[in-house]
Amino acid sequence: MKNLCYPLLFIFLVACSPRRDVYLASLEVGEQYPGGAATTDDFSMNAFGHVAPNLKDGKEMEFVTGNAFFKRNWVTSPSSTADLDGLGPLFNARSCSSCHEFDGKGTPPSAENEDPVALLFRLSVLDASQSIAEEPSYGRQFNHLSIMGVKPEGKVKVSYEEIAVQYADGSSTSIRKPAYKFEDLQYGKFAVGTMVSPRIAPHIVGLGLLEAISEADLRALADEMDVDGDGISGKMNYIWDVEKKQLAPGRFGWKANQPTVKQQVASAFVGDIGITSSLFPNEACAENQVDCQEAYKEEQPELKDNILQRVTLYSQTLAVPMRRNFDTDSILKGKQLFIALDCNSCHNASFVTGSHPGLPEFANQKIYPYTDLLLHDMGEGLADNRPDGLASGSEWKTPPLWGIGLSETVNGHSYLLHDGRARNVEEAILWHGGEASASTAAFKKLEQQDRIYLIDFINSL
Repeated sequence: MKNLCYPLLFIFLVACSPRRDVYLASLEVGEQYPGGAATTDDFSMNAFGHVAPNLKDGKEMEFVTGNAFFKRNWVTSPSSTADLDGLGPLFNARSCSSCHEFDGKGTPPSAENEDPVALLFRLSVLDASQSIAEEPSYGRQFNHLSIMGVKPEGKVKVSYEEIAVQYADGSSTSIRKPAYKFEDLQYGKFAVGTMVSPRIAPHIVGLGLLEAISEADLRALADEMDVDGDGISGKMNYIWDVEKKQLAPGRFGWKANQPTVKQQVASAFVGDIGITSSLFPNEACAENQVDCQEAYKEEQPELKDNILQRVTLYSQTLAVPMRRNFDTDSILKGKQLFIALDCNSCHNASFVTGSHPGLPEFANQKIYPYTDLLLHDMGEGLADNRPDGLASGSEWKTPPLWGIGLSETVNGHSYLLHDGRARNVEEAILWHGGEASASTAAFKKLEQQDRIYLIDFINSL
């Protein structure tokens, strides 16, 4: 009789188990391979570090060299290693992997005396026309490190407040709210009304697959005016594509403020490491930062185009880890709850990718990223009050959930959300407000075992 419970034999499920028919009704063929043919089965510390197994035409070697540049520390110009100099004058990190260790999530500071290495801070003000502009003394991003002869911009201390949360079943937990204090400011006080947005480094698997999702598919999910009345009103962020010189859908960054992986990589090089490129040829020195402006500069962009291309390809082609225990009773029950609570309204389970201009291997892949790449209002609790493109101060892009359950294995922590405030999936759910308020309220009403089912499902992704 046991063999009759095999998932494909649905007709016998009721006889085999009074509940398993409910679980298996939601099992999809192939969902254990979230990256389609670009899926890997390594669940170790290196789970996020593998090349997509379906790459062709020698791209594997480009991946290897891109990996080397991704991990290498950059040094101050001029140096004997011309391909690896140009660090600073102001910066937050010396390498890409300083923030994306093992290609995973950054770790937020856990105490006030820790430097926020993988947590950066975007700065902006409103100008005379009420448009978003850079903070006049510190620019677009706060840099706490610098080369010799240049003053670092200052220090940031992080503290946390515990907030109690009560469940309907009588149990309770707590979530933590961060506060930021900027000290030792070397270029004067922040301008009145300065908006500060903390951003933690996310894990970077599957970026090329997200790039291959068609604009039409994203637009079909958008419902900015909530025409269907479900309370979910996702919208697209349209961002200037520097290479194409036109607006394009934002896909990357916490507010979908970059249209392509290449532009995201080049922006991180100049903003985080102080390395200029053909896309962003100017150092990010504010007007009053004379020492920054007078520091050594090469006449040409510091990052050669062929290196930018290799790091871009590396970032695009990191494979997505296979799911674990995807077909067990408890995980499938959690999936049912995920759908019942409307979590999938924003964390859209699957797409079939369209074409990709540089990676034909990623076309026509059924993928399960659990994102819609759209902006959603997450409420005042998560608001940074800093607009970014078309994103308001309370809107954030839905982050992909694939690989989320392996973060602790890869990076030794399970911190989530844009600033790493949530210590685990449970806390991340409880912070959801705005469009997700109804889902969060429903989560609080679940019995403890059902909450565990839902959390375990998310961690299986």
